[in-house]
Amino acid sequence: MTKRDEIIHIFPDSMKNRWEHALCRIDKLQEIRLGVGQPVRLKFAGEEKFLSSRGIVNVPSQDLWYITEWEMDEIIKNICRYSIYAFENEIRQGFLTVPGGHRIGMAGQVVLNENGNVRNITHIRFLNIRISHEVIGAAQEVMPYLYENDRVLNTLLISPPGCGKTTLLRDIVRQASDGNPYGQGRQIGVVDERSEIAGGFMGIPQNNVGIRTDVLDGCPKVQGMMMLMRSMAPSVVAVDEIGGEEDRKALCRVLQCGSSVVASMHGNSIDDVKKYLFFERYIFLEKKHGSCSVREILDKNQSRIFPAETKKVC
Repeated sequence: MTKRDEIIHIFPDSMKNRWEHALCRIDKLQEIRLGVGQPVRLKFAGEEKFLSSRGIVNVPSQDLWYITEWEMDEIIKNICRYSIYAFENEIRQGFLTVPGGHRIGMAGQVVLNENGNVRNITHIRFLNIRISHEVIGAAQEVMPYLYENDRVLNTLLISPPGCGKTTLLRDIVRQASDGNPYGQGRQIGVVDERSEIAGGFMGIPQNNVGIRTDVLDGCPKVQGMMMLMRSMAPSVVAVDEIGGEEDRKALCRVLQCGSSVVASMHGNSIDDVKKYLFFERYIFLEKKHGSCSVREILDKNQSRIFPAETKKVC
């Protein structure tokens, strides 16, 4: 199934024809935003466009497709294969993953349990369909900096949102798992809390994360890291978007067990990662002219080891 077919498959048969021409630029499509009473919005490489009866338009017009409550319910039923109860655990987290690794964020009326925790989301009225774009080879230029004596160095990827952290992390995992010119293949354990690294569907990675990679899909990072260390004996543990004190403590416990760590977090400078100065490599990403690039790589002493010129990676 092509990526275009995967996205069309999200929608009921009655709506599929609306997307025939809209998905002609699927390679550039990042998000589809749907909301009851709101026009269908599409994000292409940072540009917002709208869907009308004439296809994709740049500005709002009278013939835009406004999602009705009935249409939203039909879309959700189709996504859940007409068995919403079977997907309650995923919906409770606010998102679910569909074939191809595409992630659908959900918002609506939240139902809490007696402990004040989220029990379910009902009357779902907003969807954010995030299109999965894995870039095989995205980490090619950084891999030489991530090894020492055949060991994967503890590496932290840092950037503002939307600069390719997860794309780069995924390809580092793939190459470290399969093996590459700088090191033999390693057993990798991925804690994929939000199903963005492996893009798991029914527990099966939809993205290529390597032949020696085990994935805990939808598992909180702190618990997942400890579960992997107890059960799967990884040489390298990979997690996305760390930040809290509990994350830091869990990472330190992984390091004490002898495994390497590859992680990502939001930030822009070394001052933003002061709690994480136990890493051996710091990769800073940025976006210029719509492309995600490595700005610089620092070693454990925060000395620059990557050339000053910008290198495109995704």
